[in-house]
Amino acid sequence: MDFHINPQQREMVASVRALAQTEFKQTAGKWMDGTFPWQNMKKLAELGVLGMSVPEEYGGLGLPILDTALILEEIAKVDYVTAMAVLGEAGVQTRVIARYAPDAIKDRILPKVVSGDCMLAVCMTEPHAGTDVANYRTNARIVGDRVILKGTKTLISRAPEAGMFVVFTRVDGKPGREGIGCVLLEPGTKGFEVTGTYHTMGGENLHEIQFNDCELPLENLVIKEDGFRRLLSAFNTQRCLNPSISLGLAEGAFDEAVNYVRDRTVFGKPIADHQGVRWKLADMFKDIEAGRGLLYRACLTANPFPDPFLAATAKIFNNEMSLRVTSEAVQLHGGFGFTDEYPVSRLYRGARYGSIGGGTSETLRDLIGKKIVGDLDVGEGILSLDTY
Repeated sequence: MDFHINPQQREMVASVRALAQTEFKQTAGKWMDGTFPWQNMKKLAELGVLGMSVPEEYGGLGLPILDTALILEEIAKVDYVTAMAVLGEAGVQTRVIARYAPDAIKDRILPKVVSGDCMLAVCMTEPHAGTDVANYRTNARIVGDRVILKGTKTLISRAPEAGMFVVFTRVDGKPGREGIGCVLLEPGTKGFEVTGTYHTMGGENLHEIQFNDCELPLENLVIKEDGFRRLLSAFNTQRCLNPSISLGLAEGAFDEAVNYVRDRTVFGKPIADHQGVRWKLADMFKDIEAGRGLLYRACLTANPFPDPFLAATAKIFNNEMSLRVTSEAVQLHGGFGFTDEYPVSRLYRGARYGSIGGGTSETLRDLIGKKIVGDLDVGEGILSLDTY
C-alpha cells in the first residue's frame, strides 16, 4: 500500500490549488444565484483540467480517477458551484461518450470538452423515477435510420449551458432494466425544450427538460443493449467523484474553522485555547482523514471503473462526514457562521447535496448490505480485502 501521491499528481494539484485559493475563493459567492461560472471553467480549461476524463487522442489528459478526485477535492475546498460544473466534464457523461460513442461524435465533441467550449449534461432523473431506473418512461423509438426520443427529465444540471446531453432512456418501449439504453442529443434539436428551473440551496440551478418527439440520427443511440449494467459501471465513477467534492467541502470548512478559532478571542483568550474547541477540531480532523483513506482506496480500484462496493462505502462516509464537519465549522464561528459573510455557511449548504446526488445513502447502504450478506467471507479476516 502506498499512501503518497506522485510528483505528477502533486504538480497538477498544486496548480489547481493556486488558482482556486487566489482566484476562485474570492469570487465563490458570485455564483450562488445560479449564474454559471464560465470564467472559472475557461481558466481550468487552460490548465487542462476539463480534459481529465478525455482520452489523450482527443486532446485530453486521460487521467486515472484518483487524479480527477484530487483535483475536484481542491476546487471544492473553496467553490462548490465550480466543483460541480467540473464534475459535469469529468464524470459519467464524458466517460460514456469516450467509451461508447461513434468516432465521428468523439472527434467532434471531446476536443470541445477539453477546451471548455462544450459543457455536458447527463439526464437520468425523471419526475417519478430517480434511483428507480427500471421505471423510466422516457423512450427512444427506432424508426428506420432515425431515433425518436420522447419524455421528461428533471433536476438536470447545466441544461441551458450544455452543448450535448447524455440521456439514459428506455429503447423501443422494452420494459424493466433490460430496456435501458442511452442516446446523445444536442440542444438545437427540434422538440427539445428546457421547461423548468429550480434554484438549489448549494447555489447552482437544476432544470426540467422535455423531449417532444426529438428526431435523432441512429448513430446517436450509443447504448442499445445491456444499458443498465453499463450505466451502473460508469456511474461508479460518479460515486468516487461526488464524495471527492464532499471531502473538499469538509477540508475547506475545517481550514476556515481553524483560522477563525485561532484569531477570535473570548473571555480574554483565543477560542482555540478552550479544550472543548480543540476536541471539536480533533474530531473534524479524524473524520476528514478517515474519509480520505476510504475515498482514495476506492479510486485506486478503477479498471476502468471503481469497485462498486468500495465506491458506495466511500460515498456514504464522505457525504455524511462532510455534513458533520461543515456543521461544526458553522458552530465554531458562532453567529457569524450563520451569515453569508463567512464561507462556512456556503460550504455547509453545498455539503447537503452529496448524500442525495449520485445514489442516495439509503440506496447505497442497501447495496453494501446485500454484498456483505451475499459475498463477504467473514472467516478470512484481512485476506477478504482481496475479494472485492
